[in-house]
Order: sequence, then C-alpha cells, then structure tokens
Amino acid sequence: MQRVCVYCGSSAGWRAEYGQAAGMLSEGLASHRLGLVFGGGKIGLMGVLARAILARGGEVIGVIPRALQEQGLAQPELTKLRVVETMHERKALMAGLSDGFVALPGGLGTLEEFFEILTWAQLGLHSKPCGLLNVGGYFDHLIAFLDHAVQEGFIDPAHRALFVTEPEPQALLDKLAAYEPPLVDKVQWALGGNAGLE
Repeated sequence: MQRVCVYCGSSAGWRAEYGQAAGMLSEGLASHRLGLVFGGGKIGLMGVLARAILARGGEVIGVIPRALQEQGLAQPELTKLRVVETMHERKALMAGLSDGFVALPGGLGTLEEFFEILTWAQLGLHSKPCGLLNVGGYFDHLIAFLDHAVQEGFIDPAHRALFVTEPEPQALLDKLAAYEPPLVDKVQWALGGNAGLE
C-alpha cells in the first residue's frame, strides 16, 4: 500500500479519545510511510488527522466538493487538494487514489462512504483492504448488527470478512497490510440463499 483513504467525522465527537486515536493513526501512517487520502475538510476528526500527518511531513491528499471549498471548509496547506463538483465524483476519486480504506468514528457520511466501498468490494469492483478503527467500542453495535445480518441470511459470512476491525491504529494497519480478500461469487451466493423461496 502507498495511500490509505480515511473516512471520519466532520465533528470531533464528545470524547477526547476520538481525537487521540486520530493522532495515533497519523503516527501509524507515518511509520508505514503511507499517505493519507481524505475528504479535504479542516473541521472535526478530518482536520485533526490531516494536521497531525502534515506535522509529521507526510503526504495528505484532500478531495472536496467545490461547494464546501467555497464555504471555507478545506484544510489549508495540503500536499494536494483536488476540487470536484459532486459527492459522487469525490468518492470515486478518493477510491481511485487509495490502496486501502479505514473508517474512524463518524456520522452518516462516514458510514455511507464506508459501506459504499464495502459494497464495491462485495461486487468484486476492488479487492483493497477495509477496516474499522473501533475506538472505545464506538462501532460495537454496528459490528453486532452486521453479525446479526449474517445470521439472518442477508450477508454471506465471507462478505462479513471483507473488513477487519481493531481498537488500536497500529494493529489495524498491520491487519490491512496482511489482508487477503475472500473469494466469493455474490450472485451465486444470493441465488443459493434464496433457492426455494419463490
């Protein structure tokens, strides 16, 4: 891997450990000589992470819609800032620039972006590693829900293996580096799972 895309909140959250985890992730990325691709914003965890990596001399590429840039929300002094017209362009460009994906705590946008990239992996559109940085158990309920969806027959157990999770940044980056994608045919699994239900 050369660059990791990080999805995270435009808010910093209520607990100091979220910002601390972003700082620790910046250390891990720097030690692995990995560049950052992110949403380009200067606020919330996005800004904390970007500034921490810039302070360490790392590469930081931001991708931001023009409407947000014009509101003054872009993080200054990035290695490169790519300005796009739509959110769809933003997500596609971020994916294309990245060799792996990590979600830190965040809200609807963070979850939407992470699940879209997981869906692309499920459909075989990429085989890049994806991970949740489960700071302070933030994603515990989400992980439990996905396990429930497996039990209820809506997610193939192999697709559940499309992402890894760890509470510590260094351990998560180690898992991403060692990741081998599962070999699953989404269509055949879906047909098999629905056999006899017509």
